Amino acid sequence: MKLDKVQLTNFRNISSANLSPSPALTIIRGVNGSGKSSLVESIFYLGFGRSFRTNKHTSVIKTGEEEFSVFASCKNEESETLNLGFQRRRNDTFTCSINGEHSNKLSDLVSLVPVQLFTPQSTDLILGSPSERRRFCDWGLFHVEHDFQMLSVQFSKFLKHRNALLKQQSDLSAPQNQYWEQCFLERAEALSIKREDYISKLTPIFEKYATTFLAEYKVSLNYYKGWEKDASLAESLVKKREYDGKIGHTTSGPHKADIRLKINGVNAQELLSRGQLRMAVAALQMAQTELFNTLTNRKSIFLLDDVGAELDADKRELFIDGLLDMDTQVFVTAIESSQLEFIQKYNEKKMFHVEHGSVKEE
Repeated sequence: MKLDKVQLTNFRNISSANLSPSPALTIIRGVNGSGKSSLVESIFYLGFGRSFRTNKHTSVIKTGEEEFSVFASCKNEESETLNLGFQRRRNDTFTCSINGEHSNKLSDLVSLVPVQLFTPQSTDLILGSPSERRRFCDWGLFHVEHDFQMLSVQFSKFLKHRNALLKQQSDLSAPQNQYWEQCFLERAEALSIKREDYISKLTPIFEKYATTFLAEYKVSLNYYKGWEKDASLAESLVKKREYDGKIGHTTSGPHKADIRLKINGVNAQELLSRGQLRMAVAALQMAQTELFNTLTNRKSIFLLDDVGAELDADKRELFIDGLLDMDTQVFVTAIESSQLEFIQKYNEKKMFHVEHGSVKEE
């Protein structure tokens, strides 16, 4: 997937902007508050339907306006042109558009735009809660496994129903509840198998990139299912049934899963410095990009926001080199040109300058 044109309207401080990015490397420069991060945020909306900077969609709509819109023209791997759009209104409704066909089903749009992101907050992938790492894993599965979205939705539905029964103090072993218990168990086990298989494929690729970004350490990546290692999920559910009934929610299952990164046998967050954590995240994302390419024969879009704040010059160059070698379309924001002195070696690049919400190609 390569974006040929991007158009945004009433997006934060940008009233209107049109740009034709490079199929390889696009550099977006501007001082803090100029709107450069808003450009990559708008592309992120096409890939996720939400912001990476706020949970409040209304904060993204330009002051005094009722909605924002992002449209893009792109080519897929078969060189077919796709016209994509996303609009969100102050009443919190949204509309997706694919070649003129409107839809309120977000997955239809985001499945076409595989977007990844690296920001100053990306260390949350390691330092944050297990939900951060589950989302990382599930991004890969969503874009690789065609039935993953349906499985994930069904699992969430049956988990919600099981928790409702627990809150009502219902007897989950009663005959009338056995159907729901079995439905939950089947989806939970299927979801866990997919995640475990994905991490097993990702691990050797991650270890390869870690030799570049964390050369002095031995790394390992392990999937924790979300219940006792020596028990089946069915056994764990029975064992925890009384406790779950007391607290009113399910404590065993893939919704409690985690991905554990260890460095020299120690949890990464206990050993690595802030800079080394960034390197670990870069290695994870590079590995995910390569695995995505291998499993789908597609290419992704990678957004690096404020890259100068997170990586030293040598690592910036290694990161961008690696992404471009995989034919990834890369967007990079920076405050100063000096943060990206090495980009002169790239022939296929475009540079844009953002000032007071105005975007101009250099």
